[in-house]
Amino acid sequence: MCIEFSRESSVCGRAVLKLLRSQYTMEKITEKLLLEKGSPKTNKLDKIKTLNLSKLQLKNQDLPVKLLSGLKSLERWDLSGNRIQEFPKNLELPALRYLDLSDNQMEDVTTLESLSGLEELKLEDNLYITVSDNHKLMVLLPKLRMYNGKDVSTSANHLRFVYSENLRTRTIAVWEKSFSLPDPVTAEKLSTLEKNFVNAARQQVKYGPSSVSDFTKWRVEIIAKEYLLSLVEPKKEPESNENTETKDNCEISTPTKRKQSPVADANIRLTPRKKLRSDLPESPVPVSPRKTALRLKSQPLTDSVRMSPRKTEPPPVTPTRGRPRKDAPKRAPKKDDTAQIEQEENIKRKFSTATRLPKYVMPIVKSCSKPLRLKPLHVLQCHSKQDNSDDFSTQLWACAFQPLPDSTDDSAGSRLVATCGGDSVCVIDCETGMVMKKYKVSGEEFFSLAWSTVLMSRGGGAPAQHCSILAAGGKRGLVKLIHPRNNVAYGEFRASRKALSVLRFNHQQGNFLFTGSYDNKIVMWDIGGVDSQYNYKVVQLMLLETSATPLHICLPPTSPSTHLLTACEDGLHCFNTQLGNNSTTKSRSKEMEITFPIYKKEDKDHDYHTVDGLSFLANDIVASKNHLHGSIYLWSWSKTKAQRPDKKNRTVCAVVLAELQWANTEIPYLALNTCPGQVYVVCGDDKGRLWTYHITDLQNNRFQSGKPIQPTEVLDWPTPVKKGQSQVEGPSINSVAMDPELRYLVALSDKNMVIVWKRDECS
Repeated sequence: MCIEFSRESSVCGRAVLKLLRSQYTMEKITEKLLLEKGSPKTNKLDKIKTLNLSKLQLKNQDLPVKLLSGLKSLERWDLSGNRIQEFPKNLELPALRYLDLSDNQMEDVTTLESLSGLEELKLEDNLYITVSDNHKLMVLLPKLRMYNGKDVSTSANHLRFVYSENLRTRTIAVWEKSFSLPDPVTAEKLSTLEKNFVNAARQQVKYGPSSVSDFTKWRVEIIAKEYLLSLVEPKKEPESNENTETKDNCEISTPTKRKQSPVADANIRLTPRKKLRSDLPESPVPVSPRKTALRLKSQPLTDSVRMSPRKTEPPPVTPTRGRPRKDAPKRAPKKDDTAQIEQEENIKRKFSTATRLPKYVMPIVKSCSKPLRLKPLHVLQCHSKQDNSDDFSTQLWACAFQPLPDSTDDSAGSRLVATCGGDSVCVIDCETGMVMKKYKVSGEEFFSLAWSTVLMSRGGGAPAQHCSILAAGGKRGLVKLIHPRNNVAYGEFRASRKALSVLRFNHQQGNFLFTGSYDNKIVMWDIGGVDSQYNYKVVQLMLLETSATPLHICLPPTSPSTHLLTACEDGLHCFNTQLGNNSTTKSRSKEMEITFPIYKKEDKDHDYHTVDGLSFLANDIVASKNHLHGSIYLWSWSKTKAQRPDKKNRTVCAVVLAELQWANTEIPYLALNTCPGQVYVVCGDDKGRLWTYHITDLQNNRFQSGKPIQPTEVLDWPTPVKKGQSQVEGPSINSVAMDPELRYLVALSDKNMVIVWKRDECS
């Protein structure tokens, strides 16, 4: 039996099938599907943070770039178990940190280049992925730390910088041996030259094992093209005529040769924390035990009150910054051995549990109506030697708020602040005033600390998780690595033979740590991540040579991997910290020195070169403070950097935007800090006061008129009272820190007191 169909019905049937197929194809990835598969549940694509599109048999053509580009907040994306051969080109997902492409058919890994923020990638069970492809990924994805469940930070940085630099050296040698630019330069000649140069470099440059020869040739081709482009289009030099505003602000091209104050032999100094000045006035009161805390007993409370800087007598010598004691004994080797033994025992020991400390009666502080009001909340003595409440000699140096994890909401994370001083590091809950964690090292004196976020691999196929770690260092030159949440001090490494003065993490690359030390060096380290057993590896990436002790380190918010600013005893210096790009990774000297208008007023009794405060207020606005200068400068980073440095001394003048009126004091090293989110600058003085500045408008440059901007409010010392004793007078405020929303402000004093201020709810 034969069934016949008319031509019309046959055509109609094919059209229906085609329509059904097209609808099926189009409906594979739709906005509705993305909203169903994404979380948190929302009706907007740009609110999705996690997306699971696994096992949907997706192919390349099933991933619509235009639709997927709307996932602006997407952080985690599971595409495992599909049939994808290459990632959609030019698909930019700025927030994406985790991507699972396992069990696909990936062939071209270079299509992942647009995912510049990716930190963790899975490509297991992709049959066509080679060793060379793995190497390419580590170069293409600058922030990749976890690959197929393993921490690859160290090997990735080796490929990005060390391996690539060796290839670059060999590629340049090929050019210098056989090639030169045509004269005249034309597009046709350049095209031919590029082709010949790239081919020659790919054939002649031999480096690394043969198993990665494909990667080597691929990398050499990129380097050759970049090098030829740099020859044809060299970086433009800034205009030679400097900004007239700069000339008005600063006429110095060669900084005054500084006369160093005579000091005793540095070998007898127990604490090399600060450079010493000989021009401070003599104090009529006994010398404070700040500098000699390891060898003198704590002074009674009444002595501390008599030494208060609030007295009408001349300001007292601050012993950490005063003259060295010639009779100061060197630390005995046996004590150091004991401290080292205790360190080894502390590598994975538990912190002390949450501790309530003696509270002080806080008087009510009258506050006038201002843009933001702060009231004193707690005064703590959590760094006392042997938990002695009468210890008013331990010096506190650095504090920083724990950064909030990317994946959590606004919870208690920003309430936690870390403080260091003496032989301990504390983590404090600002709201309750409780010390949640305390890490103590016998024989150590901590000078600096810094928070960061690294990846912790958990094994078993589980995705890596972010964890907040704390790095702390001081007199012994060792960096301690601490994971406060799990109560583990998991490691240490020696950063210098001398004491450490400052620590700073790269906020965009959390495993990059800078350490400054008293041997006039800044070192860049890659501390990598950790696994579930707290195994880690530290690699030195770069060495910067300074001419004096670095006191502060700042990284530009928008380019933390290219430049570094360091405030030193002898001025403010700028370094190029970009890895690769024809720059050596071994040792570098400063790129330029930034000078200030106050330098013109220097004489034999006034040396303003010591920059003892430095912080970015905004992407382009820097706040800095010079010792002995009763003002704080606000200046433009981009305009200052754009100037042509003086050829002889590599100096440029800061393009000053404004000047903030501050206290007149001879006490150095009273560090300022900023809160970019609320546009605040805060700096303590030698009387326990906090000078606050709400910077709302810099368009009207009041600096040009010679009128420094007055503080928004000066918060007086809250004069806490210890039960049964008199009031504690205002000490020097060595350091301050604020959380991003400025709900809390923490100030550290030179008399073992942590002062917590809280934002008034009505402000």
